[in-house]
Parts: sequence; structure tokens; C-alpha cells
Amino acid sequence: MLMRTDPFRELDRLTQQVFGNSPGTWSRPTAMPMDAYRAGDQFVVAFDLPGVSPDAIDLDVERNVLTVKAERRPAAGGEHVEFQVAERPLGVFSRQLFLGDTLDADHIDATYEAGVLTLRIPVAEQAKPRKIAIADVESEQKQINA
Repeated sequence: MLMRTDPFRELDRLTQQVFGNSPGTWSRPTAMPMDAYRAGDQFVVAFDLPGVSPDAIDLDVERNVLTVKAERRPAAGGEHVEFQVAERPLGVFSRQLFLGDTLDADHIDATYEAGVLTLRIPVAEQAKPRKIAIADVESEQKQINA
């Protein structure tokens, strides 16, 4: 069996345990990685949440602030298991996004597949580009005398 040692990783883990910088709690959650981009008339946000059960994810929108909270819980049999390596963080992860007036926060679509939470937020009608018609009006030229 090939074993790789990393003394700095072990030092980081020990420091987190001693000083309480471990992954988040509900009062002090840890941020989760995300990608955000615009695809046509939608704004898409994807959060990496591997190992999180869909029932442990909360989505809330209040006054154009979208809050995503998720909790990765220990594996079944937690007390009776002796870990040899524990590098995957447990605890609460959270992220807040401020949705501008250009997004329609009332019609957010959320899907969760393969550990990725994907939110699709439509662009509001008033923010979509639109053409403005120009009226062709025959006008007489007027001369101004000073």
C-alpha cells in the first residue's frame, strides 16, 4: 500500500482542532465553492456540495438576498467508527448572493445532481435587451430667423 505523508496538512488539521477553525457551525458557517454565469436569459449558479443529502440543503430568498445553507453530516455509525484519515470537512456551509433588480427572484429553479446544486434565475423582463422602433415621420424643414 502506498502512503503519502504531508506534515503540513497534519499541522493544519491539528491547528483547526485546537483553535476552533474547523468547518462551520450554524452560527459560523464555512463558504462553499461556486460558479456563476449568464446563459441567455438565465443567470446560473452552481454550488459544489459533494456528500450532502438534498434534505440537508436550505434555500431562502428575502429582499433579493439568496441564502444557501447546507450541512454535511458524519457517516452512519459515527461514534462506533475509528477514522484512519478524515480530510473531508463536516459541518455547515453557507453562501449569500445579492440578487439585483435585473433578476426575477420569484422564479428560481433549483436542481441537485451528482453533488452539485444548480440554481437557474431568470433575467427580469425589464432587464432584457429590446429593440426600439423608430418612427419614420416626414417632416418639413423649417428655417429659423434670428
